[in-house]
Order: sequence, then C-alpha cells, then structure tokens
Amino acid sequence: MRKRSKSTDGADGGSSGNPAASLTRGLDILRAFTPDDATLGNQELIERTGLAGATVSRLTSTLVGLGYLHYDAALGRYSIGAATISLGYSALSSNPIIHMARPLMQELADWTGAAVALGTRDGLDMVYLANCRSMSPVTLQLNVGSRVPIARTAMGLAYLSGLDAEKREPIVAAVKRAETDGGERFAANLARAMADRADLGFVTGFGSWHSYINAVGVTFHPTDGSPVVALTCGGIVDILPAEKCRKAVGPRLVAIVDQLRDRLAGGPGAGASGIAGGDGQPGPRG
Repeated sequence: MRKRSKSTDGADGGSSGNPAASLTRGLDILRAFTPDDATLGNQELIERTGLAGATVSRLTSTLVGLGYLHYDAALGRYSIGAATISLGYSALSSNPIIHMARPLMQELADWTGAAVALGTRDGLDMVYLANCRSMSPVTLQLNVGSRVPIARTAMGLAYLSGLDAEKREPIVAAVKRAETDGGERFAANLARAMADRADLGFVTGFGSWHSYINAVGVTFHPTDGSPVVALTCGGIVDILPAEKCRKAVGPRLVAIVDQLRDRLAGGPGAGASGIAGGDGQPGPRG
C-alpha cells in the first residue's frame, strides 16, 4: 500500500486546532485497514498513512473512544470497530442499485460459473459493493470491501471508459504518476477499453490483471444520484475463454445495465430470467 506524502516541513497537519485536518487523518487511519487485515499495530498504521507516531496515537485513541476502532490491549493492536461496520452496512443496505442488481448478478454467476461484481472508485482502486459467485470451487474469492487496481482490471477500465473526459483525465493522470512504468501499460489498456466500449458496449480484460484471469466490464450511470458503478464478470481462462466473454458474457452485462436503467426509471424491466435467452444472447427487454 502506498504511503501518504508527509508535508515538507515535517508536520503532518494533524493538530487538534484544525478539526478538518484531524478528520481527514482519522479517516486515513480507518482506510488503512483492508479486507485482509484482522488487526493493525501502531507501526503499520504509521507506515500506511505516512502520519507521525504521535498523531497516530492521538487519533487512534479518539477513534477507539468513539467506537470506530477496537483496541486489544493484550496484543497492542487495533481492529475495525462496530461504529465503522455500522456505517458501511447502512450505506450498502440503503443502496437501491445493489438490491436491484444482486438477483441479476447471481443468475449470470450461476450461468458462467464465474464471479460477478459491482464496484465503484475509491482513490486509485475499485471497491466491491456487491459480489455474487456460483457454486464452482474455482471462482474468484473476492468479497464486499475487496479492492482491485483501477489501472489493470476490467472493473477499473470499464469505470474509466464510461466517464466523460473532464472527470476521467485527472484520474488518468494520477494513475500514470503512480504506475512504475510511467503508465505506459495502463495507457494501452485504457485505449483498448475505450475502443471496446465504443464498438461493443463493454470492455474486456484478458490477462491484464493476472495472466490466468479473463473478465468483462460495463459502466452504469444511475439516474437516482448514486455514484457511477461498474459491473464485471471474471474468472479463470478455462471458465471464461475470450470468445465466450465477447459473444455471450459481455452482451449479458449490457442487458443487465439496460434492465437496471429501466427499473430506476420506474419501468417494469425484465425479470431475472430475461437476462439472456437460451442461445446465450441477451433476452428481450420487458
């Protein structure tokens, strides 16, 4: 995980005299936790946030007092507290897009034997808001809250390709600065994604994240004011060969977006069984 940049004068801006700065740095501490972290210690929080040790100690004490972190005195380590979990649960449970999308996502996951996910951007990552898997033992083991790089995944590339230029350009510039090769590979992937979206309505990611994973992604712009999201279907190449991605999975994702748009607009939409016809092509819209 990248460190935050410390200010050039050696101060971290975490003075209690600046409530906005303290809030920002408190959120940085919470964001330091990933789905793979059961607990983190002070030194790990210092390394991940780039904050001074005294600031981390002060802010973690406040967060523990408010219930956003839990402190295990025996281990000397922190874990996410009930208040933070409650905030995340409230956000997910009140999101109508997730509720409408999940049955359609599950049907596609069952049909492909792969994983279907819905996510949105957080910094230079995409964060899973919903995830549906088939009963196959070889589906991608990612869950709600998992983070994947925006630069190399079908989810990230679908999200970027669906933004207008004014919103996309600053994100692209930030990704290029963060990439070790100066963003050359990312630029090529994004150019391909933009072309795919223009020609096909969806983007493909064949080995762009991991060599053994293929994925397809689409963008969805909710009309209810919710953030832009991306829907993806991904799995190992044996389950999702490139031809199947292009001819069947991609069109099905486009059909799901059409149904979500209809339902948000108050139309009946298609039922879950209307995602695709028996020939693997998108079914009729209701």
